[in-house]
Parts: sequence; C-alpha cells; structure tokens
Amino acid sequence: MKLFAIGAPVCTLAALLSLYVGGIDVAKLNAPRGSVTYTDRNGTALGTVLGADASHAVSVPLESVSPEFLEAVVAAEDARFWHHGAVDVPALLRATRDYAIFGEARSGGSTIEMQLARLLQPTRSTILGKLAQIAMAQRIAIASSKRAVLQAYVNRVPMGGNLYGVEAAARTYFGEPASDLDLAQASLLAAIPNDPARLAPDANWTALRSRQHFVLQRMVQLGEITPAGAGAALRETLTVRRHDFGIADGAQALFLLYRTSPNATGRVRTTLDQSLQRFAQAQTQDVIAALQRFHVSDGAALIADNRTGEVLAYVGSPDYFSDEALGRNDGVQALRQPGSSLKPFTYELALERRTVLSTTILADVPASYAIPGGKLYQPADYSGRFSGPVRVRYALANSLNAPAVQVLSRLGVDSLLERLHGLGFAHLTHPASYYGLGLTLGSGEVSLWELVQAYSTVARGGDFMPLHLVEQSAPPARWVGDASDWELVTDMLADPHARAKSFGVGSVLQMPFPAAVKTGTSSDFRDTWTVGFTRDYTVGVWVGNFDGSAMRGVSGVTGAGPLWNRIMLHLYDRRDEPPPFAPPRGFVRAAICATTGHAPAAADGDCPAVVAEWVRRRDLAAVRRPVSRPGEQYDSWLALHPQDAMSSLRIVFPHDGDVFVRTSTASALQAREQQIALRAVDSDRTVRWSVAGTRLPLDAGGNAYWPLRLGTWTIDAGDGIRHDRVTIRVVPPRPASQPGFTVITRRGRT
Repeated sequence: MKLFAIGAPVCTLAALLSLYVGGIDVAKLNAPRGSVTYTDRNGTALGTVLGADASHAVSVPLESVSPEFLEAVVAAEDARFWHHGAVDVPALLRATRDYAIFGEARSGGSTIEMQLARLLQPTRSTILGKLAQIAMAQRIAIASSKRAVLQAYVNRVPMGGNLYGVEAAARTYFGEPASDLDLAQASLLAAIPNDPARLAPDANWTALRSRQHFVLQRMVQLGEITPAGAGAALRETLTVRRHDFGIADGAQALFLLYRTSPNATGRVRTTLDQSLQRFAQAQTQDVIAALQRFHVSDGAALIADNRTGEVLAYVGSPDYFSDEALGRNDGVQALRQPGSSLKPFTYELALERRTVLSTTILADVPASYAIPGGKLYQPADYSGRFSGPVRVRYALANSLNAPAVQVLSRLGVDSLLERLHGLGFAHLTHPASYYGLGLTLGSGEVSLWELVQAYSTVARGGDFMPLHLVEQSAPPARWVGDASDWELVTDMLADPHARAKSFGVGSVLQMPFPAAVKTGTSSDFRDTWTVGFTRDYTVGVWVGNFDGSAMRGVSGVTGAGPLWNRIMLHLYDRRDEPPPFAPPRGFVRAAICATTGHAPAAADGDCPAVVAEWVRRRDLAAVRRPVSRPGEQYDSWLALHPQDAMSSLRIVFPHDGDVFVRTSTASALQAREQQIALRAVDSDRTVRWSVAGTRLPLDAGGNAYWPLRLGTWTIDAGDGIRHDRVTIRVVPPRPASQPGFTVITRRGRT
C-alpha cells in the first residue's frame, strides 16, 4: 500500500500535467531521414546510406518491419504493450519495490511509450526526471495510436554504436532490410535495446547471445512461438557484418549525393557504371601502392561522359574504409593547388582576345615581374633550363612556365579569373591580386571535380555543362570562350610531338588514339594531376597526400599519369577507338618558321626549322611574305614543298638530360641489350647520327644504335639541312643492379 501510495499520485500528477499541456501525435513528428539505396546506371545496387551525420537513423513504415522483430521487441521491452496506457502501473510498482529492497530494479518498469518519451526528450535518472518522462509518455498516449507509437519507437531505438532503428541495424549487421529478418536475426536485434552499449554485436557477443535467449523464452511464454522454434532460432548460425553501411562501390559519391539531395528517398539511380567504378577503384589502389616508396599515400579519379556530363566513376580515395589512411577524405572534392593544369584556359583566352596568335613566338627566358610588397616574381621550370624563343604550341604542350606567365601578364589576371569562374571554378573566391601572375601556374585551390568539368567543356568546344551524378534534364546551352580556339588548344594538347621535349614520345601520356592531355604539379610536389579527354570521355586524376605532406620528386606525369593512362586505355578496351578531334574551324594549315612565326622563304637558310601550324584565315596575310621566285606566292610554294611545311627535325629518344645505367657485360647478348635505339621525328630525309663527333652506321632500315659507354655524351642528328642535339650521361650501376640498362627519368616534368 505504501508503494501504491507513492506511485499512484505520481502517475495521476503526470496524467493531469499531460492533459494541461496537450497531447503529442508521434505520427506527425519529423521522422529520421529514411535510408537511400543507390544503384548504378543499369540498376545494380551500389550501396545504402542509412542516415546523416553521426547518428545513423532510418525511418521505415511498420509494414516494412519483420513481424518476428515486432513480436520480439515487444516481448523483451514491454510485454503488456497492447494492454496498458502510457504507464504500466503493476510493472512500475514492481520496479519500485525491487529498487527499495535491492537498491536496483530487478525488472523493467518503463513502457515503450516511456522509452519513446526519453528518446524524444532525454531526462536525468532522478525522480523528477522520471516524472517528466511519465508526463511526456502520457502526452504521447492520449494523442497517438499504439501502432504509431511502436513505429516511432522501432525507428528510433538505439541499436549499438551510432545506429538507431531496426532498419539501420538490419542493414548494417546483416546486410538486408528489416522486412527480411528471420526469427533468429529478429530476436538478436531485439536484445540490443536493453543495453545498447554493452550488447552491441562487436562489444560483448556472449552477453548478447544470453539476452537473445531471454527474448526467445519470453516469446515462448507469451505464446508467440513454440519451444522448438525458439531452440531452432538459438541454434542458427548468425554472421554479423562489420563493413560500414553495406556500401560496396563509390562510397564518397553516395555520401555526396546523400548530403546534397536531402529530399531523396527509397531507391535512386545514379550515373555511375559499377564495372568502371570497380576498375578505377582497383587501379587507384594499385598505382598508389606502387608509389608508396616516394611518400605517396592517396589518390582520386573522376571519369565523365562528355556528351551528357554524367559521372561514370568517382574514386575519392584508394580505400574509403581505411581510417588509418584517412580514407574517408574525398579527393574529388578536396581543394588543392592545380599546378600547370590551368594553363590551357590561359592560352585559349589569350587566343580568343588575340593577345597571342597561333604563330606568336614567346620567350622562354628568365624574366622578373614586380608584385605587391616591392618583390619580384621570377617564374622558372623545375628543370631550371630555358628554351629561348618558342611557339605557343611548344610552350603549352611542354608546360613551360615563363611563357605562360608572359601571356597572363599581357592578358591580365582579372580576365583569367573571370574566365575560370565561367568554367565552374567556384572556389577561386579571392580577388585577382591575391593570386597574381601565379594563377596560371596553380596559385589558387580547385577540386578535381572542377577540373574535369572544365576540361570536358574544352572537349565540347566551350559548351559548358555541369557534371552530375544522377540523371537530370539537359541545362540550357551556355558557351564559354570561342569554339575554334578551344579546338586549337585541343589540337595542341593532343600533339605528342609538340610535348616530346619535356615528356618524350611513348610516355604514359601517349595514347594509341586521339587524346588531349595536360599534367600539373604543385609547388614542393604536394599535388600531381593528369587531366585529359577524347571525343567521348574526360578523365581526371589527382595523386598526393591528404595530410598535405610533400611527395618525393613525383610530378604530374610520374604520379597521376600512370593511373590516367590505365583508365583511358580501359575505356576503349572493348569499343571502337574515338574519332579524331575536329580541326579548328576557321583555321588552315600553313608552314611557318619555328623561330619567327612567319612563312619561310623558298631558300630557307635564315630559318633553322620549318613547321606546320594552324593559322586563322584572317591572319594569313600577317604570316605570308614574298618568296625568292618572282611572282610565286606562299600558297603555291606550300603546294610545291609540302615536306618542308612539316619539317622540324627533333630527337625524341634519348631525351636531353637522361641518365642511363650501364652494367658490366658477361656475354655478347648482354652487350647487345645495352645499346639504345636513336629516334628522331619530323624529317622525311635520311637522318645521320653522331656521338661525340663519331658518325654511327645505319642499318638497312635507316636506324642507328649506340652501345652505352660510361661518361657524358653529346648526340647529334642531322638531315643535311636541320639538326638537333641532346646530352646524356651513362653511369655505373648501384649495388645489386640487374643486367641491362635503366633509364633514370628527369624529375620536375609537369
């Protein structure tokens, strides 16, 4: 009676308080955001995101929860749930008696309504806290149906760790929806709410199984299952998953979609291709593993369809689930310095505004520019060498810094910054004075997403289209820049011979089909990039370290280049090669002198190299000049001498500055293996080779080979009119070298 005298007034007071304040209809509460299952473009499941932020709560209707779980959780937490109101007075009195006798509650006194009240409005474990909890439970009971209460409860009940609700628990622990839980799974999950911290599957498996046995016995006592059914459920082998959220592919992409599409529910079809996504993920892991000795631990890759702007693969890190490797960082969205990858946008804008022409000769020489603070800015390449007068094509393709800064100085930093904004670089938010002339060399911070979006715009000739991960209606056309100038820049980026001086022919940038590509390396080797495209796809790759530490001598071509190469080749592994890029509209192919930019005379003694270049029709008059034959005009001269229009002899192997390792020979076969084949391009005449002044013999095919000898050597190539020269070194091996020779590639290529 004394206990009743204490409990009854408490319940009565709580009931009166709830009537005064008003009821709470839990069916009208804002439910936790539901889970979203994402599929690839073909409907194949990629994974399910259970909830936002740290609390992974999922809301599902009661009909989508296994009846076995509903019976089990009611049996475990509130056996008389369907027969009492907000408070189960006998159970409360029993708990009060146990507390008075034993100092602790030996049986539960909280109803599901009371537990729900505590979930909605946490209170302290005091008498006043319990009173507030009962009052809120009364408010819930007078305005909510029993089914609504149970639905709200099973969607919010703690299920271990940061999981809330049966759907989240079912998908995380068993990889299936709550509707598919069998009796063994349901009784195991129903055991967790009694003590979520202690009974989580990865916390105390023995205690959880003991509590499961209790739940099954309660279900038998209530007549919901038979003893045989309980025994079978207890004997069933349960495999509990530990993999986060059950996401197998494209984790960063799915979480990005979940954050940016708050109204998405149920099943969402993405633009991703699961097969391509898995390939890109595996290759990213493989390439980064191979670069670990250069202090490289992270990378990202993005593949887009140029025709639609759809993202086909999205790799934010080598392994999303590796906390040790900071895998949850998203390298696609992270802001990093882009290095030289912004240079093409500088050159296109300069061509568009006629700050430079395709025939302009730029100076790759030391130069100084005044910057705020009374300081001088002196751009230089990683190689520390300068090339002198160079064409626009050569400067861009070889990623020379001094000419790019020279062009931007003429153009104006404000103009370039405005153009970059038009191309979607939304994170370049500082004024032009903040970036200065270094903007074209990557002094700002951009994301891989923004770079791929901009390069895919180049591939479409300036037709800007936002990248997207879910199908959407095509946006209205928005043109950025001049289509013919974009086509000219594309032609330059796709010219393997134009970039041969810095990258050689046959590097990872060389594709067996038409592809335009640009690399970038930020200061101190903290970020390396390779972004390129065909008519069909744009592929962007970033390689670096999420912690911002510098790599050891890894450039765009050696860091990000190999991964870009693998992905690009894979895209055409089982399909026809892409069509060639369209020639620049409004341009014609013309012969110019490589050092003056003008048309050469017929007797070109004053021009060391004649090259072919696309020239805008309206600029032909500025390029042409009279030739030696009376009355002969430039067009007829070009028609009579097409070979001279394309002639610009260049040594493409070995490269200037290369270092070879020569081992001791044990046989004639090994000696033959240690000779290099000399290669030159852009001459249809017989090329004669000499090393240190000694002429080399040619084989039947006109090829020259030189056996490696220790020392520093100058290699000359000439065709009787033009010549080129490179200097290489041959050094002895380090310990444990293998027979043959090794090329030590120069560092600092971008």
